[in-house]
Amino acid sequence: MDELKQIKKSSLLILLLQFTGAAIGQRDLYLSVRVGDEATLPCNSVRHDQGECNGTTWLFSVSRSTVMLVKGGQISNHAHSDTLRLTDKCSVVVKKVTEEDVGSYTCRQYNKADQQQGRDSLVLLSVVTMTEHQVNDEVTLRCSVTTRVGCRHTVKWLLQGRDVDKDNKDIKTSASDCSASVTFPTSHYGSTQRSELFTCEVTADGHNVQTFRPQSSDGDDQAATTTTTNTSGHINNQVWWLYLVLALVLVALLITIVAFITWKKMKGTEARESDSDVRCDVEDDTVNYDNIRPPDGV
Repeated sequence: MDELKQIKKSSLLILLLQFTGAAIGQRDLYLSVRVGDEATLPCNSVRHDQGECNGTTWLFSVSRSTVMLVKGGQISNHAHSDTLRLTDKCSVVVKKVTEEDVGSYTCRQYNKADQQQGRDSLVLLSVVTMTEHQVNDEVTLRCSVTTRVGCRHTVKWLLQGRDVDKDNKDIKTSASDCSASVTFPTSHYGSTQRSELFTCEVTADGHNVQTFRPQSSDGDDQAATTTTTNTSGHINNQVWWLYLVLALVLVALLITIVAFITWKKMKGTEARESDSDVRCDVEDDTVNYDNIRPPDGV
């Protein structure tokens, strides 16, 4: 009976870990890129037992329309072949992204019998647009995100990697759905300084954080570099490690509880066996020993 209980507990623990891993692996990926940049859409559900992605299909959905981009590892005629590329890991690369490319990209796996295998891998692609306007002696930098699935992004400006100081009266910030702006006197920061000191931080779904630099007016290509932090593909690294640590702690806790319960039961069994070996006779004040084998030859 005790062994059966331990087996049930172990099975429950395995199911819990599998559920945690599945929840982590199936998180949707929110990816933002600048207009004109290249976007790599990973397929987190890809099967590794296929050759040349012949079991991979990519679908693009916007509004109520769905277009097949890739089927059986081949780019479909419905897609613009000159703007798409398929990698050896079955990821789709979109070259020179425009607002027309914004939408949902679904990676789906099939076996040789054309039956779907596993769950879909979803990438939600959005584009970031950054503008600069000067009115009299003030410059306004604006950062906005274009998406097709409703605004699940928060946008804010950073100065030297930190939140813009609210006590600085010379710098004004404002934010709305999927956009933010920062305004300051032209005398404070030159064109090169703006691209080096200010960054636009875009957070999708509360965990995927990307930062973008404003374009320098003197044509500095370095200012247009996009850096991504705290992302993990279908899931981010910090969230993945948090789930892993919690799972390990839970495993250790359950093992400790099972060991403690087993130890308590063993101690109780030993105590009961000890009680059954000795019997006191209250009437004649003698002690009788039960369950003892008589000596040989008796």
